[in-house]
This record gives sequence, structure tokens and C-alpha cells, in this order.
Amino acid sequence: MTTPTNTTPKFTVEIEEATAPIYDKVKTVIPDFEWPAIAPYVAEINRLKKEKNAVILAHNYMTPDIFHTVADYVGDSLGLARMATETDADVIIQCGVHFMAETSKLLNPSKTVIVPDMEAGCSLASSITAADVRALREAHPGVPIVTYVNTSAEVKAECDICCTSGNAVEIIESLESDTVLCIPDQYLANWISKQTSKKILTWAGSCEVHERFTGEELRKYREQYKGDITIIAHPECPPDVIEEADFCGSTAGMINYAKDKRPKRILMVTECSMSDNVAAEVHDVEFIRPCNLCPHMKRITLPKILESLRTLGPEVTVDPEVADRARLAVEAMLAVDEERERRIKDKAETKTTQRVA
Repeated sequence: MTTPTNTTPKFTVEIEEATAPIYDKVKTVIPDFEWPAIAPYVAEINRLKKEKNAVILAHNYMTPDIFHTVADYVGDSLGLARMATETDADVIIQCGVHFMAETSKLLNPSKTVIVPDMEAGCSLASSITAADVRALREAHPGVPIVTYVNTSAEVKAECDICCTSGNAVEIIESLESDTVLCIPDQYLANWISKQTSKKILTWAGSCEVHERFTGEELRKYREQYKGDITIIAHPECPPDVIEEADFCGSTAGMINYAKDKRPKRILMVTECSMSDNVAAEVHDVEFIRPCNLCPHMKRITLPKILESLRTLGPEVTVDPEVADRARLAVEAMLAVDEERERRIKDKAETKTTQRVA
């Protein structure tokens, strides 16, 4: 029987024993004195997921108590968009911000898509409207418009194709035009412009978390650790930050860098919960945390996730006419990625054949 919505799950010996393997994964980032308050939610959420045939998609910026204990799929915006198309669950709980839940709904129109807090927004998504895009289209006739996935469905519906920070350069290069509108993040567009010969036009949007970082701040970290520190940054950061970084990439790219390179000491210039999530898996690297938190991501909590599973709400919907057009932009992005993966696979198979011969 489902627990009534007005009760808080209690910590018991049975829950302690059942969640012990889960806590073992996060004990380096969640103090043991906090676990009794967390474990009952973890146990009940995982039970209800099975009962409701639900899956939880969690962005890399979720806190470790969500990311490592109740999520079925974790990743960046692109990864979650792909995973949303692969699940056979009836219900998708999107642990991220509202535009991510909209994207899941676009790709799964027949499924119930829920975001635990409808107020979990995004400064980038709110920086541009569908009317703004129509005005850009009129001002730049014939120029293709690429929208970052960090936008509303209404904005996506007015654009030609979507991109993420992980595939932005490839998406831009896939277009025939020598001039491309890349909206709404001005810093991502600036980063892209350094890696392509195409002329990049943009919009004056920015992420309120990433734009708070400065190059001067990073130089002080280098001085503090006498240069013995590796700095990796997200392309939503201002140019002076990216210039100071040793590596720049998407959240997935940053995570892979930390896991593959394993520098002695690393500073991740992005939303700081991601450092906690990676630190839980990469124990031999010291993570320095310049803690800029996303206030929107932090609206998603275990109690809200549990309530969403109990009530199957709040449900995210998209107007069908808008959804049909926005879906085309998302699917166009996924098609480019699928083609890239096919080329990589064909190249690997060719090398294997040549070695055998």
C-alpha cells in the first residue's frame, strides 16, 4: 500500500540494512549522520518506482543523494534526451529543470512526464522567447537557427535544430550555411566561434551560475596551489574563464576527463554538485569546489521526488502543435549524433578488418 502523502518515511533497522549497499556508494560525500534522514526516502522512492513502472532521469547537477541513490539514468542534457527515447517505463520523473522535462515529453508524447517542482526553471531558457526567435528569423532571412537545448519547447519550435554543449560544434558544422544563429547562450556561441570558420551570430543570454566565475578567480586558485591544479570548465563560462582552463567541455566531457586523466587535484568550473557526484566515484583525485549552486536545480529534492511518485504530478505537457514542430528540432540533433556514431563505428570496424588482414 502506498504511504499517505502527509507522512514522512521513518528510519528503521530494516531500511538501514536494505540501503547499506547504496550508502556505501556515497559515504565519501554524504556524512553518516545525515544518512538516517535520507535513507527512508531512498527506500520508498525505489519501491514506488517499481510499483508505478517509473524511471528517474537525473542531470549531472543533481545532488549526490539523488544522483547516486534513486536515479536510473544520469547524464548531461544530450545523454538524458537519448535515454528518454529508450525507456519502456510508463512514467518519467525528470530530475532536472523544466526544459529538460519538456524535451523528454517531446520524445515520449504518450508517456507521463513529471518534474518534481514546476518552478525549477533556467536563466537561459527564460532569456529568450518564441517571439524573439521569429524576430531574429525576420532580421536574418535564410540563416539557420540553432538553439541550445536549454530553451523552452516554444523556442525550439521556431528553430531549425537543437544542440548541446557536447555536440554544438558538430551541429554547426553539419549545416550548409556559412552564417549560423546560435542561441541563446552568448558564451557557448563565443566558444563555438573559436572552433569553426562559420560566422556565428548569437543572443545575449547566459547561465546565472557559470557567468559568476572569473578568470581572476581561477588564477588565484593556481597561485594558492602553486600551479599544481588542473582546471576544467564548461563552455557556458565567460571567455576569460575558458582561457584560464586546461580543458573546456560539456558536463559529460568534464566527467570523462576527470575519470580518464585522473589528475592529482582538479577544479571543476561548473555547478558544484557535479564535483560531489564525480568525487563519489573517483576517490584518488582531490576535488577543489568553487561552490556556485544552481538555485533551480536545487529545487529538486528527495521529498519532492517521493511526492511526485505518490501523486504522479506535477505533469509536464506541451501543446501538440508546438510539440510537433519542437520535436523536429530535437530529432534533427539526434540524427546528427546518430550519423556521427555510425561513422565512428564504421571506422573502428575498418581498422579491425585491416589488422586481421
